[in-house]
Amino acid sequence: MECVIYQEQTGDAERIDCARDDGGCKAVLDRLDRLGPGEFAWIRVDRPRPDDLQRLGARLGLHPLAVEDAVQAHQRPKQERYGDVLAVAVKTLWFVERTSDVETGEVMIFLGPAFALTVRHGGDDPTEQAARRLAEQPEMARLGPAGVLHAVCDVIVDAYADAAVQVRADLTELERCVFSPARDDLTERIYSLKREVVEFRDAVQPLLPVVQSFTGQRDDWPRQVAPYFRDVADHLTRTDTEVRALDDLLGSVLDAHLAKVSTWQNDDMRRISAWAAILAIPTLVAGVYGMNFDHMPELDWRYGYPCALALMAVGAGLLYRSFRRNGWL
Repeated sequence: MECVIYQEQTGDAERIDCARDDGGCKAVLDRLDRLGPGEFAWIRVDRPRPDDLQRLGARLGLHPLAVEDAVQAHQRPKQERYGDVLAVAVKTLWFVERTSDVETGEVMIFLGPAFALTVRHGGDDPTEQAARRLAEQPEMARLGPAGVLHAVCDVIVDAYADAAVQVRADLTELERCVFSPARDDLTERIYSLKREVVEFRDAVQPLLPVVQSFTGQRDDWPRQVAPYFRDVADHLTRTDTEVRALDDLLGSVLDAHLAKVSTWQNDDMRRISAWAAILAIPTLVAGVYGMNFDHMPELDWRYGYPCALALMAVGAGLLYRSFRRNGWL
């Protein structure tokens, strides 16, 4: 747990020592009771214990359902209003280059009149970078808790854009493999990347209406915060368009690969049929001369056997030449 007290007029920040004990962070709770005019607290919690979050929620006046959502961390991107507290669920997302996987986490953001609480689950921590941005840009801290929400959402949306670039690079490489002369079965790789894009889409698309709802003027937020959220919404819209394009393109790549596999199979069947036709000539001649009749031409002829072999070779050779000219072999 980490807590920073911001002064909205100056943007100054006071960091609270959050040594954990069995009852949670007492220093944070004590400092929250002594917030002065124009001050607000940003409390950052990583993978909290239920009892810690319940105690903190009781102090901040959080609804029990909101606390339960923050503990379980299996929410789709959404916003909920509980009295004067706004709860926003956002999925974090990052690309693992070694495995070409899209990993997801979650950040639950609670905004009250004088506090912002972020509860993080997952490997990536966007709140740390958001805190650095607020430290480098004191004017954002002057926007109050809404500035914290913007900073966290901005970092997460920037991570979306970076992940989309990496997924696009993987897709481009996959396209090269599909249309290369090599006869590799890429169906599993395509489906695997498509599953990652679906997970990507599930994080981005539901968040778009949530962020767009913050772009207008709100009575409980400073007027200056709206343009910042419009910028985040613009970046998120571009990423959403990119993810939709990736999803559609992957479907086309899969169709192209399946069509190419079908062409390979047709070529194989054509070659097999051509060789079967070539072998049919010797089989026919041998079948005719293998019949056990007394009165058959050329049975007593000295050159009958070499002539039969020559007939087999000539017939098979003519068929082979014809199939080669037509591209069957």
